[in-house]
Amino acid sequence: MARKSGSSAEKTRPLVEAAAKRLFARHGYAAVSMRQIAAEVGVQAGALYLYTPDKQSLLFELMKTHMEELLAAWAKSDPGGAADRQLHAFVEFHIAFNLQSLEAVFISYMELRNLTPENFAHIEDMRRAYETVLEDILKAGMAEGTYQLEDTKLTTLAIIAMLNGVNTWYKESGRLTREQVAGIYVEMVRRAVGG
Repeated sequence: MARKSGSSAEKTRPLVEAAAKRLFARHGYAAVSMRQIAAEVGVQAGALYLYTPDKQSLLFELMKTHMEELLAAWAKSDPGGAADRQLHAFVEFHIAFNLQSLEAVFISYMELRNLTPENFAHIEDMRRAYETVLEDILKAGMAEGTYQLEDTKLTTLAIIAMLNGVNTWYKESGRLTREQVAGIYVEMVRRAVGG
């Protein structure tokens, strides 16, 4: 029997995605087989194809879902107003969102190389949309006379890279809380943009 007794697509698909996310983050996409994902979920390997056409589709869906959630969450938390207020909110948002999505963020950066060209282009478009949020804030700050920047695109990429670094070292048991870290990063980013 391919499915466990009592299983359904509504219950099993999220389990498949969660298992794939854990395994891809822990071992890397290339090292994980569909059999391993099936074993983690507790179904036969052939049953996975009821929920995803193949491993590539599963990776793409995980990355797409992460980007959709990221963009939707920012749209809800965007405070509007002056650039400095938006920049402050963006930095706090980015750190908080990423720290609650460690596996998804890791996969989004480390597994891009394993996407097919078409899937890569789609995810890159979504990433550009997110980068554009920050770049537009920086451009608004320049127009307001708050920020002094030579290149808004380069500054955007540098800020996002700096913020992403928190994921590699932050520990809940460390000496600083998430809120303290975010506050320090807000000030570092403000100084970096001349605000």
